[in-house]
Amino acid sequence: MKHYYKICTLLIFAVAFNSCKKYLDVTPDNTATLDYAFQSRNEAENYLFACYSPLQTLSDVLRNPGFTSSAEIVIPDPSFVTYSNLGSGEEGFNLLKGTQNVVNPAMNYWDGTGQGRPMFEAIRRCNIFLENIDKAKGLLVTDKQRWVAEVKFLKAYYHYWLVRMYGPIPILRKSLPIDATTAEVRVKREPVDTAFNYVEQLLNEAIPNLPLQLPDPSSEFGRITRPIALAIKAEILATAASPQFNGNSDYTGFKGKDGINLFSTGADPQKWQKAMAACKAAIDTCEGLGMKLYKFIKPGNIGTITDQLNLVLTLQNAVTERNELNTEAIWALNPIFTYQTFALPRLTIFGVTQYHDIKSNFSAPMAIAQMFYTANGVPISEDKTWDYGSRYSIGVGDDKNSSFVENGYPTANLNLNREARYYANLGFDGGIWFGHGRTEQSSALYVQTVSTNGTAYAGPNNYININVTGYWPKKLVHYQTTYFLNDQNTVTEVGYRLPMMRLADLYLLYAEAINEVNGPTADAFHYIDIVRNRAGLQGVKQSWDQFSTNPGEYSSKEGLRKIIHQERRIELCFEGRVGWDLRRWKELESVLNVPIQGWNWKQTTNRDAYYTPQTLFQPVFNKRDYLWPISDNSLTVNPNLVQNPGW
Repeated sequence: MKHYYKICTLLIFAVAFNSCKKYLDVTPDNTATLDYAFQSRNEAENYLFACYSPLQTLSDVLRNPGFTSSAEIVIPDPSFVTYSNLGSGEEGFNLLKGTQNVVNPAMNYWDGTGQGRPMFEAIRRCNIFLENIDKAKGLLVTDKQRWVAEVKFLKAYYHYWLVRMYGPIPILRKSLPIDATTAEVRVKREPVDTAFNYVEQLLNEAIPNLPLQLPDPSSEFGRITRPIALAIKAEILATAASPQFNGNSDYTGFKGKDGINLFSTGADPQKWQKAMAACKAAIDTCEGLGMKLYKFIKPGNIGTITDQLNLVLTLQNAVTERNELNTEAIWALNPIFTYQTFALPRLTIFGVTQYHDIKSNFSAPMAIAQMFYTANGVPISEDKTWDYGSRYSIGVGDDKNSSFVENGYPTANLNLNREARYYANLGFDGGIWFGHGRTEQSSALYVQTVSTNGTAYAGPNNYININVTGYWPKKLVHYQTTYFLNDQNTVTEVGYRLPMMRLADLYLLYAEAINEVNGPTADAFHYIDIVRNRAGLQGVKQSWDQFSTNPGEYSSKEGLRKIIHQERRIELCFEGRVGWDLRRWKELESVLNVPIQGWNWKQTTNRDAYYTPQTLFQPVFNKRDYLWPISDNSLTVNPNLVQNPGW
């Protein structure tokens, strides 16, 4: 039996070797070896790209828990639709309904099942590269230094991905030999602080030998640069400093089989100091290369548009602009974002007749619509000039809102007099959807979900491809993407790469770290206000002093923390970032205590009935859900592992 356990555990950490072997089965006699894999520069470079391969799959938002479990987007319940568009991709979204389990965990990055990637396999692949790269012949010293730095970054990032999900993990500092003893094979989970320190060490070793910019962007896009590594280091250190991992009393008594505490329950303020310094170093490097917040420059084929619409396009294109034109994208993965049709409403009759091609399933809950600020830059519940109590009543698009809402169109007051990021992020009944093949603002299409004359094109129609809240994540659709505009055969999708890190994210992360270290200082306000000003808003102090019912909120560390958290949730909405933020802040539990609601989407002809909030479901989230469970099978194979608390 002991021999059986040893073999099974070895298999878990040897899968990478087998995968690499399959990848390398290129010799005539089908006996590829590591010596062959590193015998020349070309073969070694192929192995380098194999180390990148797991990273590229993380661009698939359905594999990103930060996207699927943030409650920014929900999908139709199977009882509402004829068939599913997402298939196994529904697993992550269904976590909101309490489907996680220990038998077959969803999004299982420990074992590589349930939409998860086998991340330990990815780390082992990196170890094999680092342990064998010296064998490669004809490799320039500068190339070797760069490649080693890239793989150290990847190894660090793969460890970090696991720590975010599982907390304490086994650290794979080197490859296990094939003849490893049972004791060596039965790895143990190491304390969270040890894991974060190891990740930081790898990044510090990698950063000096990474290029500031890609020597050949056209052929090397997606490879790691120094700005990427510095920005991700800042993110990692901020995560390590945050309440989930820094002084979390929920994990008091959580120990390994050897009795070692896996979480430190005492908060260490020095962690925020390190995060603050890392953010500043990343910002200085990015700005030194000329990076700045993106601003939309109207191309020649676009007619006259208002400043307000230009601002919406700036905020929308900060995510969907082509990478070479996006001045604030620090890191984006190579694969193109493939879910635009899931975020797109049917805007014309041709979209209705070709309903199979416009999925329209990504639905933003009403809580997301209520999260954005008013046009005055403060929360809707605090703006003394905005009628919060009448937010569900029906108003009418007017001249003041004409760049955002069809003039004269009846829509909820919730959709009127909001900040520009509201209109850049959300499509809704009556909301203007500029682009989509139209180049003049005067002829822009708008969303119709309820109508008495048969033009509710965005409504459920066939109950196959439906939106169940009345809000679409417009931010995820390039404004020039068109589907069936004038006939049944016109399809043009303008591809883009969803950023993993952009400058606005880094600015707000720096402001957060400054506030945690020094409280509400001028520097903290400066970096928040840079982002707010780009969104057409005044600074925090001016907005709260003039319009908030709680004007002094920003003057305390706790008050400014609340403002910064909401600012990040607004600015980074739908980008796969907020779910991770809510976890590290330990705020996801409170967010998911609110029912998932939307408009009454089945009422396509009765406007009063449509604008009645309805509850879709009550999310299920407990303290145990902050960390993923390890599968029962993995615990059986390796008795040195302990399960996460609550599982």
